[in-house]
Amino acid sequence: MGAVAATLRLVGNAILLAGTKSDGRRPSHPFKSMLEGVRKVVNLDTVLDSPLPRSYTKFVGRWLLHLVETVRQVGAFALISLGVMVTRWNRAKTVIHPLIANQIAWSGIGQLPIVTFLACALGFAVIGQTVALLSRVGAQDLIGTVMVTVVVRELGPVITAGVVLLRVGTATVIELGTARASGEVEALEALGIDPVHYLVVPRMIGMATAVVCLSAYLIVGTLFSGYMFAFLQDVPLVPGEYFKQVVLALRWEDFVLLTLKGVMFGLIIATVTCFHGLARPIQLTEVSVVATRALLTSLILCVLVDAAFLLVYLLM
Repeated sequence: MGAVAATLRLVGNAILLAGTKSDGRRPSHPFKSMLEGVRKVVNLDTVLDSPLPRSYTKFVGRWLLHLVETVRQVGAFALISLGVMVTRWNRAKTVIHPLIANQIAWSGIGQLPIVTFLACALGFAVIGQTVALLSRVGAQDLIGTVMVTVVVRELGPVITAGVVLLRVGTATVIELGTARASGEVEALEALGIDPVHYLVVPRMIGMATAVVCLSAYLIVGTLFSGYMFAFLQDVPLVPGEYFKQVVLALRWEDFVLLTLKGVMFGLIIATVTCFHGLARPIQLTEVSVVATRALLTSLILCVLVDAAFLLVYLLM
């Protein structure tokens, strides 16, 4: 930061000096004089070739170490939660199973309006134009491959995970953070109730199920709305041929990949938001900060997992 500030000061002084002559009059060519002043005062090659200040490298190093530590803690929390889910699945079914159903309804059915809007917008804005463009250039045989590659493998799960993260994940971390700050979690422990079993497990199952189902719903809606937009543009493509190409382009790996992506994205969102809400005692004034941190961590982990799935798919 010091080198950048010094450079800016030197450039500013050069501009000021270039704006006047020795007798105080304005030069006839101010822009040319300004450039000459900058060349005299600042060696641009030296500035561009100079290494980054230590403050930048320290910041990046601290950020990477913090990310690795967060991933380690979230991974441990996820293993604990999965262990509780498996070992206590049949315990307190009359309490836990309704919580799971409510979480599925909120995370899945409650997000249908926004997912429907996004499916129509994506179909009209992207898919319809892609179909129309491929038809105009005579590449109609590639429509099915493009739809499967863009919509089924990438956009469907990613957009759905983003919706669940922004709407359900935010509410989850705020709710659990407020409960932890007000002492409700300690009250559950005092009553002999496992907070992970009661608060975390239903959210993990609900969000994972919701992301998978909403991804399939978004994909179907996007394909239909995309063809409708192409039809309105008088694209010479019959519905039977369009959907036949999509079906022929699908492989069994696509269904497995879609399901695994949805489950992983849902588990990541639920685990990270619950972890940040319950991991340590917080005050009510810190809830907003914790929510922001949880959203950022969830986003980074989802992107990394998506990249890993893409790499595995390319290697298959």
